[in-house]
Amino acid sequence: MTRTAGADDVLHARDISLRFPGVQALDNVALRLRAGEVHALLGQNGAGKSSLIKVLTGACTTHTGGIELDGSIVRPATPLDAQHLGISTVYQEVTLCPNLTVAENIAAGRYPRRSWLKGGGIDWQAVNQRARAAMAALDLQIDVTRQLSSFPVAIRQMVAIARATSIDARVLILDEPTSSLDEREVAQLFAVMDRLRRQGMAVLFVTHFLDQVYAICDRMTVLRNGRLVGEYTTAELGQAGLVAAMVGRELQSGSLPARSSAAQDTPGSAAMLELQQVQRRGSLHAVDLSIGHGEIVGVAGLLGSGRTELARLIFGLDRPDGGTMAINGSAVHLHGPANAIRHGLAFCPEERKTEGIVGELPVRENIVLALQARKGLLRRIPWREQQELAARLIDALGIITAGIEAPVNQLSGGNQQKVVLARWLATQPALLILDEPTRGIDIAAKEDLMRAVAELAGKGMAVLFISAEIREVLRVSDRVVVMRERRKVGELAGDCDEQAVYALIAEQA
Repeated sequence: MTRTAGADDVLHARDISLRFPGVQALDNVALRLRAGEVHALLGQNGAGKSSLIKVLTGACTTHTGGIELDGSIVRPATPLDAQHLGISTVYQEVTLCPNLTVAENIAAGRYPRRSWLKGGGIDWQAVNQRARAAMAALDLQIDVTRQLSSFPVAIRQMVAIARATSIDARVLILDEPTSSLDEREVAQLFAVMDRLRRQGMAVLFVTHFLDQVYAICDRMTVLRNGRLVGEYTTAELGQAGLVAAMVGRELQSGSLPARSSAAQDTPGSAAMLELQQVQRRGSLHAVDLSIGHGEIVGVAGLLGSGRTELARLIFGLDRPDGGTMAINGSAVHLHGPANAIRHGLAFCPEERKTEGIVGELPVRENIVLALQARKGLLRRIPWREQQELAARLIDALGIITAGIEAPVNQLSGGNQQKVVLARWLATQPALLILDEPTRGIDIAAKEDLMRAVAELAGKGMAVLFISAEIREVLRVSDRVVVMRERRKVGELAGDCDEQAVYALIAEQA
């Protein structure tokens, strides 16, 4: 139910249409943001959320339609122009400079200067003072003279918000800000969002976590296939109705496909992968782990618990300095990812932007990349085979793209994630390591991915499933390894309840 504009609208976008080659990204979309409200922007991957943000922030100027800000027509030509107008954005992948201090990041591009009577140049005392004030406004007390890289992801996210709000912002756009945060850090972010709301700011919150929508948002706008479905208050539309609005149908989220016992290891057979006291000084304490053929082993734990460190050691991205690893009963020493791929291992990393996709290459080349690496540069995969493989996996995973030759960096985040998964499925691995595979993926795509994982395991593939979403881990896993403070603290059956997992995570060492 789309509403008409109101006097308290800070921003009102009308009839926004945007077309890329072969794709109608937006078709007469409208959005209204009010002062003192948190407004959710929702939709599946490819629904048009990122395109709409690009229009609002001046990153894309080829659109039609109009934008009103505080009643005046505006048309930001660049992101800097949008900032000057009072529209600030914090993106999912924090775009600050890790080699600079917190204060330098907050002040970058607008450093205060000393008068010529005082020698001119940057006033570093004022830089640090303003940064402390900006962080204090978010109720955070940190050393702003430390390098940004020395802080965890959650603090970097807060620094990005502090930078965005340190100007005279009327609108703050948060694009998937909670995707890398644990529950405690999400609560901290929500406290900041609530404070900004009470100060009269209009906050646009883009997320795939529906529980978070109902926890913090006042209203929500739903897009589907580049079109506006409607604008609703969170009080008037329940979660089931919201899902139906997003996907265009009632979502069936029942049990996952049953897996044949024949696909799993028989008693006494060698495990697909077995670790004994594998460790890396400063990264991971000694851990024992086994994964059988056709078995899904989940890894649960908070950020920094050692989940990703474990995955990197298994895949050969990092070298262990103790312990042994065996594949199908034979000891192996992986000297790098190429060696791991030859042994039938595959790894979908958490950071798809920096470690997953090659943004300038087309979807086709991103998909065949790992398979070509395994075959070697001298055994090039024939062109027709590349086309057929890419087309088949695009169809199987429901990847939304203008075509197999479209640059992968033009896809939405969730579709980029699917391309990375397609790359590894092309190699037909014996062990698939999934590190936060549902990060940035919409609810329908999550359901499809869960089913795909269960089907792969049913065919005999071993899967290591790493996620901060405990409910997802329990739903898909046969066993769950629980990590805390970079060590394995327990192992539970997959049919245990969430509280059993949280009890191990919270237990004092």
